[in-house]
This record gives sequence, structure tokens and C-alpha cells, in this order.
Amino acid sequence: MNEPTHAVAGSAARFAAYFDYYRSQILDGVFALPEDELRTTRLASGWTPIELLSHLVHMEQRWFVWGFLGETVEDPWGDWDVDEPWENDGGRWYVGDDVSVASLVEKLQAIGERTRGVLVAYPLDARAPLGSRFPEDPPDLEWICLHVLQEYARHAGHLDIVVELTGAED
Repeated sequence: MNEPTHAVAGSAARFAAYFDYYRSQILDGVFALPEDELRTTRLASGWTPIELLSHLVHMEQRWFVWGFLGETVEDPWGDWDVDEPWENDGGRWYVGDDVSVASLVEKLQAIGERTRGVLVAYPLDARAPLGSRFPEDPPDLEWICLHVLQEYARHAGHLDIVVELTGAED
């Protein structure tokens, strides 16, 4: 998938297009790797490509479903090996051996659909509700979109490096 062009009209549509673009970049990177590399780390931080994929699924769900929509999400921090990763420097992404790449790809595509639905249904200046995700000062949808976009861009770059280090690049 190519980067969205300036012809994509409207801020919400641009966010949706860029989220789709970065999800496709992540999936291209994951699919470029041999199976044995998906659970192998090549970086000092210790994460593996399947852990990165899980993190992105949980991250997008945390921001749009749990955070913006205020819906209950089972195990919103399920990508971390601690309940509150920001309070524990030892916390890191975690994926059990029983989790498959195929199941995470399916979840990433499903959360992408939810996000597109949010961007169609709400104006960018709508605020997230107060609740378990945002006990005070909830952000608006535009801020959430910018945060999620930078997460995707950063992690797509990280995965590009991993793919390059494995020699699996096209």
C-alpha cells in the first residue's frame, strides 16, 4: 500500500488513511520475516516482532475503544507483562506461546475497522469520556489520532530495522 496522497480530503479521512497505511507497513514487515524470526529479538530492548504486533493491537484498542469510546476492554494492558507498565521499568511487551501471528493480524484488522468507524461517527474535537482510561482531563479525538499515528510511525521504523537486520528485506 502506498502512502496516502494529499487528495484524501478531510482530517478524519486522512487519519484513517494513514492508520491503514501504517498497519499495512507493519504487516508487510511481519510477513517479510521467516517464522523463526517472529519470536526472536535482534534489539537491545528485547522485543520480538510478534510482541510488537501485539503491542500495536492493544495500543490502538486502548486509545480508541477503551479510551475514546469508554467501552470496557478485557485486559487492556495485555501486551505488557505487568498490570501498569508505566509504573514498572522492568515491564516489557509479552506474547504467550499460544498466540499466533494469524490471530494478531486478525485482531489488528478488526481494531482498524473499529477505528475507521470512530473516525466516521465522531468529530475530531469530541472528547473522550472520563472513566477508567482517563480519570481526569480526557483528550479529544484529534489528540488521540496524533498520538496513535506517531506510535505507528515510530514502530514501523523499528520493524524496518529488524527486517533489515534479518536480511529478509525485499
